[in-house]
Amino acid sequence: MWNELNEAIGKCARCRLSETRVHALCGEGDRKASLFLVALSPGAKEDKEGRMFIGPSGRVLDELLQIAGIDRKTLYMTNLVKCRLPKNRKPKVDEMEACGPYLDKEIELVNPILIAPLGHYATRRILAKYDLPVPPRPEFRMVYGTVFEADGKRILPVQHPSSVLHDFRIKKALETNFRKLGSELAGLAQPHRKGGESHRLG
Repeated sequence: MWNELNEAIGKCARCRLSETRVHALCGEGDRKASLFLVALSPGAKEDKEGRMFIGPSGRVLDELLQIAGIDRKTLYMTNLVKCRLPKNRKPKVDEMEACGPYLDKEIELVNPILIAPLGHYATRRILAKYDLPVPPRPEFRMVYGTVFEADGKRILPVQHPSSVLHDFRIKKALETNFRKLGSELAGLAQPHRKGGESHRLG
């Protein structure tokens, strides 16, 4: 199943992005991971090399994972949109819809307990997937750092690491949320854990 999925992603021509990409990036990491990260799309270096988080945002991610006490080798990471967005523009609805089945299949195969969507678009997609209300844009930042429960999974949205590159003031909030992510992940390894505060909206 993994070979078929990754081959389909690599050859995908479902939308206009196939005309401008170098690589369509498959997810990478531990395919039995408890923690599943969902980013938006590859950056320029990721598109060129065909690997995730190896550019500037990757350096930020590695620092945040270290702060959280999370080993990058133990998680699975993927993108909502598998191809680079030209000039780092916002994704279009049909582009996200074209990649949606790939993300759904990855979640099905990995079957993680904890999902961390990174940034606005990935968070919207994951909240909608699990029938959790999506807040309007002015209130959207309130979901970051909040743990939701749905269908036996815990969902903890976090700002995208690249946000620090545009606004360094957000770094403290990111570090706080990644520490929370690390605590959630550590708690999953405790069989008698009572469970922390979580929310089920709706």
